[in-house]
Amino acid sequence: MTSTDEVPAGPGRGRRVILWRHGQTSWNVERRFQGTTDVELTATGVAQARRAARLLAGLRPDAIVASDLRRAAATAAELAALTGLEVAHDEGLRETYAGAWQGLTHEEIIARYGAEYAAWKRGEPVRRGGGELETEVADRAAPVVLRYADKLPAAGTLVVVSHGGTIRTTIGRLLGLDAHSWEALGGLTNCCWSVLGEGARGWRLLEHNAGSLPEPVLGDDD
Repeated sequence: MTSTDEVPAGPGRGRRVILWRHGQTSWNVERRFQGTTDVELTATGVAQARRAARLLAGLRPDAIVASDLRRAAATAAELAALTGLEVAHDEGLRETYAGAWQGLTHEEIIARYGAEYAAWKRGEPVRRGGGELETEVADRAAPVVLRYADKLPAAGTLVVVSHGGTIRTTIGRLLGLDAHSWEALGGLTNCCWSVLGEGARGWRLLEHNAGSLPEPVLGDDD
């Protein structure tokens, strides 16, 4: 690349967003669809959050924003305790509202709403249990992430503590992917995270479902 082709750094370039899923809950263990039900962390979930917080604190985040549901808020609190940062809570980061599906196990959902479940897995727009469309979740969550990211200093880091479904739809929206393809982004394990980095052409997915600190990409695609 010649000097005339170089992209100027510009204000805000190089920002990073860490999208961190909450720790384990009893409904996770039972494979119950939580949605917006306000389920607390288990003792294992608290331990997961504390371990992950020790790692994420090493990234020296500039801000933390979290869903106001208890499982996300408690996870975020562990990082706040280590960094001294105040957590902002925003209901726009809540998990997908799934109406009649909430509280049911996956087996119960398939037995009662098999056609609806299959259509969702095919990538069709489905109001699971009469609840939100995935695009509606992205409509409320992605702007929250962007609003807080816009407040970061150049090369700053934002940690977003949210829920698996919300994180996946938000990543899909920020990457500009068609909603039909969002399912191609695999789910996140409890207390794992994904990393978006700001590049010359917008946001890039740098890490997905990670449980250790991101490392620089060394090679032809850095």
